[in-house]
Amino acid sequence: MVDERTHYIPSGCAISGIMDESGARFSGHDIIESIASMHFRSNGLGGGFAVYGLFPDHADDYCLQMMYDTPAGRDAAEAFLRDRFEIVASEEIPTRPLTVIKNRPILWRYFVKVLPRMTERFYELTEEDIVADAVIEINRRVDGAFVSSSGKDMAVFKGMGYPEDIGQFFRLEEYQGHLWTAHGRFPTNTSAWWGGAHPFSLLDWTVVHNGEISSYGINRRYLENFGYHCALHTDTEVICYLVDLLARKHKLNFSQVAMALAAPFWDEIERMPPEEREVARALRVTYGGALLNGPFSVVIGHRGGMVGLNDRIKLRPMVAARKGAKVYICSEESAIRAVCPDPEKVWAAEGGQPIVAQLKTPAMAV
Repeated sequence: MVDERTHYIPSGCAISGIMDESGARFSGHDIIESIASMHFRSNGLGGGFAVYGLFPDHADDYCLQMMYDTPAGRDAAEAFLRDRFEIVASEEIPTRPLTVIKNRPILWRYFVKVLPRMTERFYELTEEDIVADAVIEINRRVDGAFVSSSGKDMAVFKGMGYPEDIGQFFRLEEYQGHLWTAHGRFPTNTSAWWGGAHPFSLLDWTVVHNGEISSYGINRRYLENFGYHCALHTDTEVICYLVDLLARKHKLNFSQVAMALAAPFWDEIERMPPEEREVARALRVTYGGALLNGPFSVVIGHRGGMVGLNDRIKLRPMVAARKGAKVYICSEESAIRAVCPDPEKVWAAEGGQPIVAQLKTPAMAV
C-alpha cells in the first residue's frame, strides 16, 4: 500500500519570485529559503537565480555575466567584447567551494558601455539592440563561451545543482536586490548543462519556467525572422526572446504580451466585448508564431517589475501573495509561507492572465 504522505507525482520544476514594489533591497536569503522548500520538484540538474538592483555603483553599465569552458574561449570572447564595448571593469564572479558543485566553468563578470563607433555605424539600432545582437552572436559563434545575463543593474547566477546549493555556491546571501527570482530544474527532454539552467536572460529580461513548450520549433523559426537565434538547447529560450520582441521592440503592454503568448481560443475571443474582441483578434493574427503551446508557468523579471503567467488552460501550478510592498509568485503556496507565514492576500493565477508587480518609483519603473 502506498503511503500518501511520502508518495507524490512531481509536476516538474520549481519557480519562485519575490519583489518589493517600493524598491527596497533585501538579501538573497528569502529566495533561497523559498526555492529550497520545493526541493523535491527538482533533481539537481539545474538551479539558478536572477536579482535586480544589486549593482548601484554600475547602474548605468551593462553587466555581462559569462561562463567559459576554456581559457581560449575567454580570450576569444574578450576580443569580441573589446571590439564593441568599453570594458569599465571586470572581475571573477565570487563563489565558495562546495563539494556538490562539480565541473564548474570559468565564471567572469564585465561591466561595459557600448562604444560610440558602434552607435555611429549602426545608427538605426538602439544600444539595447547592439547588446542583444552581441549576446546572441557570442552564444552562437564563440566556442566555449556563454553569456548568462546582459542587463543593467541585474545579474543571473545559475549552474548544475540544486538551487539552494547554487545559491550558497554564488554567495547570494551577500547580495542585495529589490527583485529576486529562482528556479529548480527537472529536465525532461533537453540536456542538462550549466548554460541550460534557468533563468534564461537577454538584456534586462529573465525567465524561469515550469513546463514544456511543444510549439518550440514554430516559435524558434518565427524568432529567426527578427534576428533571434536559439543556441542553448532548451525550449525556455524562446520565451525570453519572445518577451524581448513583444515588450521591448514592439512596445506591447503585459496584458497584450500575455494575450499573444497565451492567446485565448477563438471561441473565447468571439464572446468578448467588441473593443476587446478586436484587440484579441489582431494579436492572435499578428503574433500567431509567438503563441506558446503546451503546459507552462513562468515568472518574468525585468527592470521595472515582475510578471507571472500561466498557459491559457492552466496546466501548471502558480500561486501569488502580497504583504505590504512585497509580492510573491511561486509554484506552491508553501514556498510563499516558508518566508512569509502570514500574507495579507493569497490567490491562484488564472490561465492566460498575467500577475503584474511593478516598481512604484517612477524613475525605475518601465
